[in-house]
Amino acid sequence: MIRYLAQRFIAFVPILLGVSILIFLAIRLVPGNAIIAMLGTEAGMLTENQRRALEAYFGLDKPIVEQYFVWLGNAVQGNLGLSVRHGAPVLDVILARFPITLQLSVMAMTIALLIGLPLGVLSAVRHNSIIDLFGRLFALVGLAMPNFLLGTLIIFVLSVYFHILPNSGDYVSFAEDPSRNLQQMIFPAITLGFAFSASVMRTTRSAMLEVLGQDYIRTARSKGLREFVVNRRHALKNALIPVITIAGVELGYLLGGTVIVEEIFSLPGLGRLVFNAISQRDYALVQGIALFIAVNFVIINLAVDLLYTAVDPRISYASKN
Repeated sequence: MIRYLAQRFIAFVPILLGVSILIFLAIRLVPGNAIIAMLGTEAGMLTENQRRALEAYFGLDKPIVEQYFVWLGNAVQGNLGLSVRHGAPVLDVILARFPITLQLSVMAMTIALLIGLPLGVLSAVRHNSIIDLFGRLFALVGLAMPNFLLGTLIIFVLSVYFHILPNSGDYVSFAEDPSRNLQQMIFPAITLGFAFSASVMRTTRSAMLEVLGQDYIRTARSKGLREFVVNRRHALKNALIPVITIAGVELGYLLGGTVIVEEIFSLPGLGRLVFNAISQRDYALVQGIALFIAVNFVIINLAVDLLYTAVDPRISYASKN
């Protein structure tokens, strides 16, 4: 296991290196630079000496290759630059917003699994029944309905028919006020979790149908085991691998920021931060967030691989030497 982890960490180096190059070059293709982002229209009033001084301060007077290695060296040390809009280190700005997105992602994932897993299992076990029909219809609606539409409908129904509004704006952390925090987070989590629960349901149903047709399932039934035991102990456990895979991918996307949902419900999370950074041309912050998201994906991918071994003992990363 230690050897496998060491190999994976070594493999992460070229992956993150390639991502960093793409991020650095992509942001340089956007019109403007840090000086224009900071000064706006006043940048045109700078004298030549002032412009050169600012370019030297931001390192823009160096060749682009040298700029990249300077940025990479600082990033390795945890210095992702300075946000010109926030007037603070990029990493500090990201870490201040990340807990909000993390909580929202975990709540959405929990809702999706609590809905999608049982419904997928029931649809597979009661194949072609009314339950299966309902499950497939639920999955179709969940996949077809955009997040922004569901979020808007939730706000509309609550305000028009129940005369209440989701408690959005003036975000309060869970540690400060758990009740108010959950009031602010539950509806965005439902909005995100609903669509993902449809994917979980479809994946679970397909995997369960495949497993239920295997020989060892028929053998377990022939031994007189109860159907519940067969489905839970033998079928579901072996059908979880594709569910874990899709859950890991979706969690990576959620941790990358849910821009639309955070905008609708006025949550100051990572998605809203990157949206504002792009619109305000805060290039250092955009670079930092993109690299931070890439690191999240790499870590989640490793965690998913390790989780495979816990679910299926046949999968082992231990050295066979």
